[in-house]
Amino acid sequence: MKPFQHTDVRTVAQAAKILGGGRARVTAGGTDLLGALKDDVLPEYPELVVNLKTVPGLDYIREEDGILKIGALTRLSDIAGNLTIQEKYTALAQAAHAVASPHIRDMGTLGGNLSQFPRCWYFRKPDNRFNCNRKGGDECFALTGDNRFHSIFGGKKAHLTPCTRECPAGTDIPGYFALLRAGDWDAAARRIMEMNPMPAVTARVCAHFCHSACNRCQSDEGVFIGGVERALGDYILDNSDKFYLPPARETGKSAAVVGSGPAGLSAAYFLRLAGHAVTVFDGKEDAGGMLRYAIPAYRLPKDIVRRVAAALTGMGVVFRQNTRVGADIAPERLEMEYDGVCYATGAWKRPVVGIAGEELTTFGLDFLVEVNQWMDGKVGADVLVTGGGNVAVDVAVTAKRLGAKSVTLACLEPRGRMPASAEEIARAEAEGIVIMPSWGLSRVVEEDGAARGMELKRCVSPWDDNGAFNPQYDVNEKIVVRVENILMAVGQRVDLSFLSEKYLLELNRRGLIGVAENSGAASRAGVFAAGDVTTGPATVVGGIANGRRAARGMNIYFSADAEPGNSSIGERLTFDAEGIQNKAALKLRESDAGKRRVDLEDSETPARDEAAREASRCLNCGCYAVNPSDTAPALAALGAHIVTNKRVLGIEELFEVRTPGNTCLDADEIIMEIQIPAPLPGTRSAFMKFAFRKSIDFSVVSCAVSVGGKPRVCLGAVAPIPYRAVGAETALAGKEITEETAAAAGEAAVEGAVPFEAARYKIQIAKTLVKRALLAAGK
Repeated sequence: MKPFQHTDVRTVAQAAKILGGGRARVTAGGTDLLGALKDDVLPEYPELVVNLKTVPGLDYIREEDGILKIGALTRLSDIAGNLTIQEKYTALAQAAHAVASPHIRDMGTLGGNLSQFPRCWYFRKPDNRFNCNRKGGDECFALTGDNRFHSIFGGKKAHLTPCTRECPAGTDIPGYFALLRAGDWDAAARRIMEMNPMPAVTARVCAHFCHSACNRCQSDEGVFIGGVERALGDYILDNSDKFYLPPARETGKSAAVVGSGPAGLSAAYFLRLAGHAVTVFDGKEDAGGMLRYAIPAYRLPKDIVRRVAAALTGMGVVFRQNTRVGADIAPERLEMEYDGVCYATGAWKRPVVGIAGEELTTFGLDFLVEVNQWMDGKVGADVLVTGGGNVAVDVAVTAKRLGAKSVTLACLEPRGRMPASAEEIARAEAEGIVIMPSWGLSRVVEEDGAARGMELKRCVSPWDDNGAFNPQYDVNEKIVVRVENILMAVGQRVDLSFLSEKYLLELNRRGLIGVAENSGAASRAGVFAAGDVTTGPATVVGGIANGRRAARGMNIYFSADAEPGNSSIGERLTFDAEGIQNKAALKLRESDAGKRRVDLEDSETPARDEAAREASRCLNCGCYAVNPSDTAPALAALGAHIVTNKRVLGIEELFEVRTPGNTCLDADEIIMEIQIPAPLPGTRSAFMKFAFRKSIDFSVVSCAVSVGGKPRVCLGAVAPIPYRAVGAETALAGKEITEETAAAAGEAAVEGAVPFEAARYKIQIAKTLVKRALLAAGK
């Protein structure tokens, strides 16, 4: 073992205080923890091991007021040999006797048996060989590896999946995929809209960081999340009256949102959803901000943006267009007339690069807004676009499609690290745009007062040794690109034109509105900010996430209920056994490169059945290990409760997939007592276990039952937590235990099983154990 400190404690409170300090583990019998330490399987090795065995008074078995009370430090051998438990709580005595070997039962405790680490050979591989999902890693290796002893009832999510974690909005991608696989498009729509109210937009323009995070990328083709999202997003817009509903109740509070880009629309949606009266102010003729005016229609049709705005109007959001805050209406007036104000004015301003002749160039954003007017008379011209992001690529592709003779795109970044998405870069190259990576701007080549080209200098690296943006150049290597028109898309400045000496907000050192990280609150009471004015130019989905954050902060400021976060932690995970075998990802149907236009979308939305098939490729990453405790199913069948130093839990509440444990206990929470209600007269229970060895072996399947009163059936080693077979209990209700009813209960117990192919044999074992345990208890 690695070295660690060891301490004896005399009270539970003393132990809890130590555990709350971090990097400590508690031990009682030590039969599980010491083996884990010896093999070095844990993701974090403890600095201190706290010995609970020295706490007096936690090893007892007694009946009080109709309740059997067992101290958490009671040895399993004492439980197995107790006559009262053998007679009245038979399943528990049998389960305790089935654990491991006599020697381990003499050391192991009931609390320890409930709290042991998962039974999974990837988790327990020595030297922490597999950084699996349960240890905080991204993968459950059972999904693609040997899984013959793993769950037959799906998995559990130990933490956010890589795809969700990489999504700035925190979208529960596996969650809505699972609902699509079940055919419930309405529920899937509501799930995605918990975090993202305009998936029809993000599906088309998002950088989709989730794609590269998909675990399938390591073996074949990642799931095409954007394609599935697009089908669902269009379904939502086609049924907007169903999903963009006015709130069930009004709060009486009012909110002004300044700016109708992605952050502003997002804030407006979530504020209206909470029941507030929302008015959006925007200086443009149509709502949508950058979505409407800067992103070309071939990527995001203008009608999509109009339909989103119309859907929000249907919710009761009021849009006041052609109204510039700071010019047409004073910000002070907004604060007087509304209970809260959110600024989401975006990044519309041109940055100053500082090169000679810069005034002879055109700002790329202005080009996109007034594209048709700008190209008048310039068809057949040579164009240089500077910048490496999606805006720069949009500018380049748009110029090419509108008739530019040639388009060259020069950027600081090396080819593999351009900010633009791989999809956008591929689109540009397919249309003949020449990309010049690792070149910076030196000066505009001027002749007779007009731009005739750009001198570029070699960029050795856009970043310094600390990773900060600080371009390094080789001034000895220069090149001149001869063009008639230069479109600058090297960045944007935020629009803070509404600020004045009379109306100030605290800015951060980057010149952006400073906000509280968790709420979006600005320096003035009741004022919030979201999107580019707080982050600088960023992604659409980042703006949506920012808008939601500001809305949540304003809800709290109004003392209203905040919207819940990701709701999928703890849900049962399932997958499509056939679908995950499909290695090829969905592809969008796209127009031929030679037929693409500026005003028509390049690709088609997948059909719903295509999207559902792609969703079936999702592995639904989580933990598919099984709960190893033999006593847990018995306690579940007997209706036990767990008493900790903080609370009382039902036995089924105790179990939760955590990193790396099996329970929902806090770091400083300790099981103190197990309580079992006295059985009703005539109630009998039994426990059975199937293992490949009679001793020192985990269950392949175990089963505990209680009959005579309300029947209870619980299976062990078939799911990440003890599995209550509710179907079997329903099948038994009001019936006498016979061969036929016991067999029917066994069949009902495994309904809904979703086994790995290699673990399918466990279904028959489970059915047989349910039947045998019921017949044994019914004697």
